[in-house]
Amino acid sequence: MYNSSVRLKSKAVFFLLTNTLVVFGLAAFDHAMAIQHTFPELSRLPGAPVLVRAMDVLLQPESAYDKDRIIGLSHAIQTLQQKSRSFYLASSTFEGELRVDLVFLYSFCRVADDLIDGSTSWDRKQIWIDQLTQFIKRAYSDEDGSYTEYVRSTFPREVQSALLHLPVRRLSKQPLLDLLKGFEIDFKFADSSHNGFNQWPIDTERDLLQYGRYVAGTVAELFLDLVFHHTSQSFSSQSHAKLKDAGVAMGQALQIVNIARDVETDAALGRVYIPSVWVKEYSMTPSDVLSNPAKDVIDEMRKRLLGKAFKLYSKASPAIEGLPKESRAPMRVAVESYMEIGRVLRERKEFRSRPGKATVSRFRRIWVAWKALRK
Repeated sequence: MYNSSVRLKSKAVFFLLTNTLVVFGLAAFDHAMAIQHTFPELSRLPGAPVLVRAMDVLLQPESAYDKDRIIGLSHAIQTLQQKSRSFYLASSTFEGELRVDLVFLYSFCRVADDLIDGSTSWDRKQIWIDQLTQFIKRAYSDEDGSYTEYVRSTFPREVQSALLHLPVRRLSKQPLLDLLKGFEIDFKFADSSHNGFNQWPIDTERDLLQYGRYVAGTVAELFLDLVFHHTSQSFSSQSHAKLKDAGVAMGQALQIVNIARDVETDAALGRVYIPSVWVKEYSMTPSDVLSNPAKDVIDEMRKRLLGKAFKLYSKASPAIEGLPKESRAPMRVAVESYMEIGRVLRERKEFRSRPGKATVSRFRRIWVAWKALRK
């Protein structure tokens, strides 16, 4: 009996120690991979097996780490968490260096938008547009990275990190410039008569789609640039173009959902993204929407916006299956998490916005993400 008890205790201690070693080993490996994904330039053995490269990075001194990059990544994640619950959840499903680059891309887009939107004068907004345009042009022409001096001398300290960590070498230049065109449309609302703007910027459905392409379709293109860069799978130029076209359409769909959700919020800023020709069909003007964005007839316009969004979504969503295998499920999570906002809006008897509250509950967001990952 005594010997049996000793053997059982010995086995228990053995399994405790071995499991502890396994857990700590996995934690060390995850830590090493996180370092490698955050600082890919630290790897001195690019052709070695993953485990060897991970150990090589782990054994390097902390003094080799780029502290500015750590701070920049931390700020970028905080921005994502605060500004977009849906994309914050979706970003966690991407892996490795791709995830880091996507977070930095989102951070740049948000900082650029906030710089322009946060300015009180039309002239100041235009100055930021011009300076951001100059930043993009310099970033793609300065091979030695000297554009960093331009950033440090031109932009507020709190936004410099987002600009300097934008992975420009892996992104196309034109979508970034087109993104700024979308921001220009935003500030035309500030004074529709300023500099000859004698009508509302979003006049027709074509204007709506063009705006969606500028502010969201471009982001989809940039996302795909990063996806293609970080995969070992090769794509023909034709497949590449088809996926980008589908990405633009999906970006338009997500932006139109955003517009349908935020009619009241945008009205408080003096903006009406519902096409003016639609508004006129209900014997109203955009100014009427500004004065009473909660009017019942506007719900009909929201339904029309959502109908357009889901039509674009249905057309573009099959293209997700053509993405690299490692990116399909995360991209489904990103898309479905946002389209769920549209589904919730359709389910409500009223479309009233709820300031400070998420449109989609946390449990429902997690459930949608889980289904998208398992699809």
